[in-house]
Amino acid sequence: MLDDMSINFRELEEALARLESVDAARVVHQGGTITEIHVIANADKPSKQVARDVQTLAIARFGLPIDHRIVSVVQISPQHLDLATGKRAALLGISESPNGVRTTLEVTLRHEDEEYIGTVTGPAVASARLRLIGQATIDAIEKAFEHAPPMALDSIARTQVGTRDVVVAVLATAGERGGEDIAIGSALVTMSVDDAAVRAVLNALNRKLSSIPG
Repeated sequence: MLDDMSINFRELEEALARLESVDAARVVHQGGTITEIHVIANADKPSKQVARDVQTLAIARFGLPIDHRIVSVVQISPQHLDLATGKRAALLGISESPNGVRTTLEVTLRHEDEEYIGTVTGPAVASARLRLIGQATIDAIEKAFEHAPPMALDSIARTQVGTRDVVVAVLATAGERGGEDIAIGSALVTMSVDDAAVRAVLNALNRKLSSIPG
């Protein structure tokens, strides 16, 4: 943790966001103490190099020695899901069929020239919409990848990181040796928050899916 009451935290966030490897940054602090630095970065550089870029800027411009352990880096994949094996799942569309107090959401993905539709029905309330979209995305992925491990949407939320609007998804999958594996993904809100929700789930699943058969 770093303690310096003279730190301009917003200026630090804006400076970090201007790094070539960084899309958005948020500095978490308690009083004058920096406790966490969260960074959303593109996939062009390894996460360790992004963290070093953060440390270098902080010490060079602000005179702040940053412990790498407080820097959390989330890397955003392209809009489609590009996997190491050459598989690709692309978002084709999101549709909704309201029915009174309930609504059905469909997420359509394309994988290897086939279309897969994930469907979920739930309450027609705004507070549940992102979760329903996330669940429909998982349903489509499980249809596209028949050997995918069981997945559960732990949480999904829209948040502000610096000046950027972001959706963050947290997923849990069954671990190979018992227990659970947690995956975190994020996506900038550009076209719509619904679109970003799908991309955040795909981003969280990227590494997990790259190790399973299609």
